[in-house]
Amino acid sequence: MPGQDSADGHLGTLQFSTILVEERADRVVVLLNRPDVRNAIDQQMVDELHAVCAALEKEPKVLIIAGTEGVFASGADIAQLRERRRDDALQGINSTIFVRIAKLPMPVIAALDGYCLGGGAELAYAADFRIGTPAVRIGNPETGLGILAAAGASWRLKELVGEPLAKEILLAGRVLKAEEALAVNLVTELHEAAELMDAAHRLADRIARQDPLAVRITKSVFHAPAEAHPLIDQLAQGILFESQAKFDRMQNFLDRKSTDRKNSDKKNDKNTTDGTKS
Repeated sequence: MPGQDSADGHLGTLQFSTILVEERADRVVVLLNRPDVRNAIDQQMVDELHAVCAALEKEPKVLIIAGTEGVFASGADIAQLRERRRDDALQGINSTIFVRIAKLPMPVIAALDGYCLGGGAELAYAADFRIGTPAVRIGNPETGLGILAAAGASWRLKELVGEPLAKEILLAGRVLKAEEALAVNLVTELHEAAELMDAAHRLADRIARQDPLAVRITKSVFHAPAEAHPLIDQLAQGILFESQAKFDRMQNFLDRKSTDRKNSDKKNDKNTTDGTKS
C-alpha cells in the first residue's frame, strides 16, 4: 500500500488497488475503481489519493479524476462510515484529502458520470472544473443517514450554487439531475459517456497551452481570502513580470501581430494594384 506521502513524483512506481492511474507529461488521470461498491470512497482509496497528491505537489500537473463503469462515486463507504466514532470524525479523514486535492498547484478536472453522491459529490466540489454526462446525479444525502456532509459540502456548496439551492441539497436531500446541475453551473459541460474523457482531455489541453507558472499562481490568488487582495495580486504579478515565459510569450504575441499586419498590408497593396490594372 502506498504511504500517504510515499510518491517521489513518479506514480508509475506505485501500486494501487482502488484507483487506476495514468501519468502523462503534463497531466495525471485517476479513475476511482471500486465498481463492486459503485466506487465508494474508503480508507484505502483515501490513502492512495494522498499518494497521488504527494506526487503532484512535487511535480505539478493537471489532475483529471473520473470513475469506472458509469459511476463517479456513490459516496463514502457506508460499512466503514457506520463504524467510525467521534475521534474518527475529528481526524477529518475525507475532508483532509479533499482539501489537499483542492489545493493542488495545478487545476483539477472532475469528469462525472452516474452517481456522484455524498463523499463523491464533495470530491467533485473540491475540483476546479466539473464536467459530466446526462446520467449524472449529484447531491448530499448525508442527513438521511443521520450525519452531515462534513467533507466540504457544508461550506463549498453554497459558494458554488448559492445558499437557497445548497440548503435544498444539504437539508432536504435534493439530488440534482445533469441538466439541473448544468443550469446552476455546478457542472459546466455535458457530454455523452463515450465522449466524457475526450472532453476532459480537451479541457486539459486548453490549460496546457497556458503558461504553467501563470496558471499555478492564478489558482493560488483566486482562492486567497478577500482580505489578501489586492496586495497578493500585486505580489503575484511581480513574480510573473520577472519570469522568462512572460517575455517570451509577449514577444511571440508581438511578432505574430507584426506578421499579421505585414501580411494584411501586402494583401491590401495587391488588391489596390489589381484594381488599378483593371
